[in-house]
Amino acid sequence: MLTFVGLGLYDERSITVEGRTAIADADRVFAEFYTSKLAGATVADLEAYHGVDIELRDRPDVEGDPEPILGAAESGDVVFLTAGDTMISTTHVDLRLRAADRGIETRIVHGTTAEAAAASLTGLQNYRFGKATTLPFPYAHGGDDVPASVVETIADNRDRGLHTLVYLDIKVGIGPSGPDPDHEEYMTADHAAGRLAEPLDAVGVVVARAGGPDPLVAADRLSALADRTFGEPLHLLVVPGDLHVIERDALAELAGAPGDALPDPV
Repeated sequence: MLTFVGLGLYDERSITVEGRTAIADADRVFAEFYTSKLAGATVADLEAYHGVDIELRDRPDVEGDPEPILGAAESGDVVFLTAGDTMISTTHVDLRLRAADRGIETRIVHGTTAEAAAASLTGLQNYRFGKATTLPFPYAHGGDDVPASVVETIADNRDRGLHTLVYLDIKVGIGPSGPDPDHEEYMTADHAAGRLAEPLDAVGVVVARAGGPDPLVAADRLSALADRTFGEPLHLLVVPGDLHVIERDALAELAGAPGDALPDPV
């Protein structure tokens, strides 16, 4: 049995009761944190909280050499941990399909997602979000500009009146010069807003530390957000589309948006 467990958004306590039970019942526990991570907990914190040893895997391990995980799941109960919800990354879908191809039973224990938290904290209605996108570090895509795919995704959503969730790049174990086990870098919302302000004349909404004890939500023009700081990671950025009157009120009241920065509701 291979059970995929989402750890939730912030620390070792963000997991569901069902997820904690799955870990307690497992023979071996694996985890990866290259797609996302818990900003409020280390692997050691997780091990202490759950009373287990966690075998950490990086991206090449999971994608190119999943045999230790699959082999263990053929003969015992294995849990595979990720931050957020475990099936958001296509890498994990691939691992599940590989397990199914070998006749290994799989199960999913969901965790809270950044997308759900962004809608909840900002007051933007979740069914009015369009396609999400990820803003990479310049060195990760080979240029200082914003990738055209990012701008096009946001523009297409705005043309349809939809909001865009922009995931901000995380680099753990790899830096500007290549693999680096000591490198750990998280894109901040002010950096992202500054890069997006040039191609986009738009309002942005920052969501920082969703799921933690001190989440922060701030809305303003992208150019104005670029001049602010938002504290510790993890950060997200939302570029709203058309605003319902309740959404507009929420951004003003919950995110401190200046009235003159927000478009009229539709």
